[in-house]
Amino acid sequence: MAKLLLIDDDPALTELLSVYLDELGHKVYCAQNGDEGLRSFFALQPDLVILDVTMPHRDGWQTLERIRELANTPVIMLTARNEEASVLRGFALGADDYVTKPFSFAQLAARARSVLGRTQSQTDKDSTPLQLQYGDLVVDITTRQVWRQRVLLHLTPTEFKLLVALMQHAGEVLTPQDLVKMVWGEQYLDDIGYVRRYVWHLRQKIELNPAQPRYIHNEHGFGYRFFPAEADTAPEDGEA
Repeated sequence: MAKLLLIDDDPALTELLSVYLDELGHKVYCAQNGDEGLRSFFALQPDLVILDVTMPHRDGWQTLERIRELANTPVIMLTARNEEASVLRGFALGADDYVTKPFSFAQLAARARSVLGRTQSQTDKDSTPLQLQYGDLVVDITTRQVWRQRVLLHLTPTEFKLLVALMQHAGEVLTPQDLVKMVWGEQYLDDIGYVRRYVWHLRQKIELNPAQPRYIHNEHGFGYRFFPAEADTAPEDGEA
């Protein structure tokens, strides 16, 4: 049973959605605005936050920023906006998924299950420490921590799983479809645009110079390849 925190200023929606998610076996807590949501977040330490964008007092963007300062708890954003800029802003701030209103409760539940599954798959690993290391980049799969030049980097759960998938197949070309299946699940194969956005955000965090990446390279027309290269020989990189 997962502990979910639903932050939305629509009481009718939160009541109905709470009942639906509760019937699926989750423990659901509700907050009516960002300030109340942050207080509940600190007190409850939920497994997943479902966060509306447009709220009084403190909107969803500000709430997400504060959550990301303190934790890597997965967050699904709810919004009536479907413009590309809004989606990119959510990913840039560390959202793990994005659902546009109006939505079916079954759709949201499926997204929640997928996000929780991605996070849980990392915590259920063997307790023996397991690390991946290439150059100055070190990933501890057990603790879900990433270092570059001994500096701890803060990745979202989805960014972490994307990095692990690439590193575990270092030297191989992975198509966007490959990465979607590894990171998001086959039910997201129609949303391969997520891959490009997440690769872009991941590069901002792990690369010293994202415009000339050392680690994640584009194979134009095919996909992405993790291959550590010397900084002064890394090729210019565009969008795949």
